[in-house]
Amino acid sequence: MPDDADPYALLGVERGVSEEELRAARRRRAQELHPDHAGGTTDAMRRLNLAFEAVLTDVLAPAGATVVPHDVAPPVPRPGGRIAHDVASFTIEALPAEAFEALLIVATWLGEVLVDEPPYQLDVALEEPFDCWCRLDVVPDAGASTVAVTLASLDGRAVPDLDAVRDAWVANLNTLGRPDPP
Repeated sequence: MPDDADPYALLGVERGVSEEELRAARRRRAQELHPDHAGGTTDAMRRLNLAFEAVLTDVLAPAGATVVPHDVAPPVPRPGGRIAHDVASFTIEALPAEAFEALLIVATWLGEVLVDEPPYQLDVALEEPFDCWCRLDVVPDAGASTVAVTLASLDGRAVPDLDAVRDAWVANLNTLGRPDPP
């Protein structure tokens, strides 16, 4: 594996890469490093995601876009703190690609999609009543998908209750495909 200290080397791209080329390079490397593939590990995939976010920040910075960095270690949930994280918040009885599509639909109901990396990562700016940044990490789990939720405050405000945010996602997911009540 290329040197972890250089995110460009880990991704196999040169400085000045376009966002489209960067995303394609991440997909190629993920096929080698993802724990579901032979020889891949969770740690290797974590390092790849961190490298991707570092390079993406460089790529988007000139356009004035904001990228919220992924923490190396999951933050400790603190009531009223600025970050909350729940590793296995809920499970969707579908494979990651299908689960991601359902999450993407619900994301448009709850806020604005900021970053979508199918089928494993979705960043959303949640609107009222939550008003926070939310990252959903989708992990394959024996024919289903486990979703980890990370919340971060906006403008120094308190992070909303993680259970309330999780319950909103679950309640909305459970309405998908159901006809409107009479």
